[in-house]
This record gives sequence, C-alpha cells and structure tokens, in this order.
Amino acid sequence: MKPQPQKAIVQVTRKFNASAERVFDAWLDPNTVGKWLFATPTGKMGKIKIDARIGGSYLIVESRKGTDVEHVGEYVEIDRPRRLVFTLKVPKYSEEITKVTVEIRALGTGCELTLTHEGVLPDYIASTTSGWNMILDQLSATL
Repeated sequence: MKPQPQKAIVQVTRKFNASAERVFDAWLDPNTVGKWLFATPTGKMGKIKIDARIGGSYLIVESRKGTDVEHVGEYVEIDRPRRLVFTLKVPKYSEEITKVTVEIRALGTGCELTLTHEGVLPDYIASTTSGWNMILDQLSATL
C-alpha cells in the first residue's frame, strides 16, 4: 500500500467594497453563484442546486470544452454574515473531499474575506490557489 500524500492548506484573503451580508449571501444564492463560483472564462454554467442549510448540499455543474465538471458538497456551518463552512469534491479530478471555510469581517464600508481550503493534495496547491484567486476576482466583479 502506498503512503497517502501529505495534504496542504491553501488560504487567500480579499477585500470587497460591499457589505459582509452581501458578500456572504453571494455564496448561497443560486442566481448569483452561477455568475462566479467555479466559473471559468471559457466554460458555460449549467446546473446549480443549493440547499442552504446545515447538512444541506449543493451541486454546481459547468460545461468545459464539452465536458461537465461537477462541484459537490455539504454545508457544515452557516453563520451569516461571518462564517460559511462546506465540503468540496470535484469527482472529475479527484475523489478527495476537502473543506472550505469562508470567514468575512466587516470593515467600514466593505469587508474582508479569508478563504481557507483544507485537505488540498500537494499536486494541486498552485492551481487551487490561482483558482480561488480567479473565483474571488469574479465575485468582486459580480458584486
């Protein structure tokens, strides 16, 4: 049996010129999520299902170059507008289930979001970091 690779933690922080409530709600509103979460510049957003409650699940499917890429998981913690914790699995690329924590802190007229992604395989650290940065850029543009 080969040893399991050591898993990493990826963390990115971003400031937004929007209220903590508005940024938080963007993570759970299906109409908003489709514009930015797991969206790529060349992909086409398909199915979005969000059951926004602790123990509820989500499914976000984007078509990329003719292939559907599913992002699935469960909501572990929902504390509006401060904290959202959910599991994440992208079956096309890995059977690993990772954990994403989004923490939002109000700052004057805007807020600061810190995203922590736990359980990232070493081969995916760079792409996960750049992916979340791209996603947060899209969230900023959407807001």
